Amino acid sequence: MKARYGIALAMAAGFIAMPAQAQYTGPSAIGEGTVAGILAKPVDDQAVQLQGYLLRRTGPEKYVFSDGTGEIVAEIDDKRFPARPVDEKTKVEIIGEVDTGLTRPPEIEVDSMRVVE
Repeated sequence: MKARYGIALAMAAGFIAMPAQAQYTGPSAIGEGTVAGILAKPVDDQAVQLQGYLLRRTGPEKYVFSDGTGEIVAEIDDKRFPARPVDEKTKVEIIGEVDTGLTRPPEIEVDSMRVVE
C-alpha cells in the first residue's frame, strides 16, 4: 500500500513540475528583423520572427519566403503548416533560426508558422 502511495505522490509531483502553456503576447527576445537584414549580416542560430509570403516551393520542405525586403529559403517541416491551406497570397508569420552554410546562402529553419489575419 505504501508503494502505491509513493508512486502516486511521485507522479503528482511530476505533473506539478511540468511547465504551463500560456498565450504570452508581450515583448520577446526573438529578433523581428527583415530578410534583407538577415542576408546582409547572417548570424548562425539567430532566432528570428518574420511576416511575409511563401512565394514558391523549391524542393522537399524548402520554400522561398519574402517579406518584401528580399527572398530567403525557408525549411519548413510539413507538420509546421497550419490546418488551413497556404498559397503565395497568404500572409504568414514564421518563427525559427537562421542557418548559415559555407557553400550556400543562409536559410531559415522554421519552428512554427501561422497565418496572419
